[in-house]
Amino acid sequence: MTGEAHRFWAAVQDRCPGLLPERDAPLLHAGLLRLLDGGDDRAGRLALLRVLGSAYRSFGLRPWHAAAVGHALLPAPGLRWWRAWRLVERTAARLADTPPWWPVEVVDHDRPVDTVAVLTVRPWRRLPHRPGQAIPVHTSRRPGRWRWLSPAGVPRPDGTLEFHVRAVPAGSVSGSLVHEVRPGELLHLGAPADTGLELTDGSDELLLVAGGTGLAPLRALVEQVAAAPAGRPVTLIVGARTFADLHDAITLDKLQQAHAWLRIVPAFSDDPEAEPAEQGTAVALATYHHRPGQHVHVCGPPAMLAAARRWLTIAGVPADRLHLPVIGNR
Repeated sequence: MTGEAHRFWAAVQDRCPGLLPERDAPLLHAGLLRLLDGGDDRAGRLALLRVLGSAYRSFGLRPWHAAAVGHALLPAPGLRWWRAWRLVERTAARLADTPPWWPVEVVDHDRPVDTVAVLTVRPWRRLPHRPGQAIPVHTSRRPGRWRWLSPAGVPRPDGTLEFHVRAVPAGSVSGSLVHEVRPGELLHLGAPADTGLELTDGSDELLLVAGGTGLAPLRALVEQVAAAPAGRPVTLIVGARTFADLHDAITLDKLQQAHAWLRIVPAFSDDPEAEPAEQGTAVALATYHHRPGQHVHVCGPPAMLAAARRWLTIAGVPADRLHLPVIGNR
């Protein structure tokens, strides 16, 4: 614990004994300061608010604690503090009771391509989650910053989770997770949240369209279908710039060999050596492979989602069968 975080905890303890566990003070301190700073993008701010809202409920915070926490955090808390506190309160009111965060150990860190890491983490206590959900992720290398990531699979018997992370120029957390974090390090995960990608009930055919690390939650959906008593036809289109940019090719090949109901179609936007049927963007190939009655799930970068919303609608995908993520960074 840093000296600043310890002083914060001691000041809260002095005014409200037993309110805040000492071990949790650094994460709450850094998160509140980040919220006051207001420097995050919308997705990062939503992830931070979800974590702070869960902390509010878990620690039994109430409106009358605002003054004590504010004075422990700032020399003279003003209007900006009260607005931030009310924002956390409103978020907490919409959440279920969960732990504020789950400590996890990084047990494996693989770099299949230069800008992408595949991280396997083991929570200290099991974290319930469903395929398609997103989870706030935090590294102490970037205090107060939380980013959404989706597990690349169904819940595992050993409790571990696999995340796919791409380092982007403006992403300090993603860059740290890809280039700096190593096995043995401690990360923290927040409570999972629905994204809109979760499977609907039924046996309708699925068309899954992935771009980059947006493959992770869609691979989880494939594993969910595989675990069901009866499979359903699935076409998974995996977009990448070139074959060398496919970061999960081995796992995808194993899935396709294991399940006759699964068809995987690579989509290469900039690979002249690709087969003609594999050339083009993931969205362009999705318009070709779409069939009436399919549920279409799309996950990838913002530009890809915008293109999917436009072109798949034009291709005849009904609004209630087009599933795009409503939260998260891809």
